[in-house]
Amino acid sequence: MDKLKKQMDFLTTVEEMKRIYRQSILEDNGRIRRENDAEHSWHICMYALVLQEYAPKGTDIFKCIKMLLLHDLVEIYAGDTYLYDEKANSDKREREENAAQRLYSVLGEQGEKLKALWHEFDEGKTIEAQFANACDRLQPIILNYRSKGEKWKENNIHISQVIEKGSWKTRNVDEKVRQFVFDLLNECVEKGYLLP
Repeated sequence: MDKLKKQMDFLTTVEEMKRIYRQSILEDNGRIRRENDAEHSWHICMYALVLQEYAPKGTDIFKCIKMLLLHDLVEIYAGDTYLYDEKANSDKREREENAAQRLYSVLGEQGEKLKALWHEFDEGKTIEAQFANACDRLQPIILNYRSKGEKWKENNIHISQVIEKGSWKTRNVDEKVRQFVFDLLNECVEKGYLLP
């Protein structure tokens, strides 16, 4: 199969992102529905673009955006795993590794480069990966706030869980962003969207 055909096959496959539904809730023309992975990926890319002044000095925002576009593609085969579901998270890494191999192998050498960016995001060691991960953790908090904590309340989530899972105490993030997150989470507790 020639390279262009493989690339077109990959692009057709990743369209499935539109059918992978996350736990995050959106209001859509007066009705409530779950956000899909494609919407999530687009939205966190916008976070990176708009909030880039809060990224560590020297951060390559285009690289962050590439990571954000790629990071959830594996969910086409591995499914979305709710952040607070301990049982589902126990084999998440293995499911996602297998999915990454299946997905990116279609593209040969180009796929290996994309998979390397996916790994870099997942490992969170570079400044780009750290900023991209912060955007990925911030967006669901905002969606939970806007939905009055519907999913948090449904799953009895405590503020300490959100802080821990998001690594907001230790995350390499601008102090203004960290303070915004803590202020918003405290407001969510006060409003009853999130358990204390």
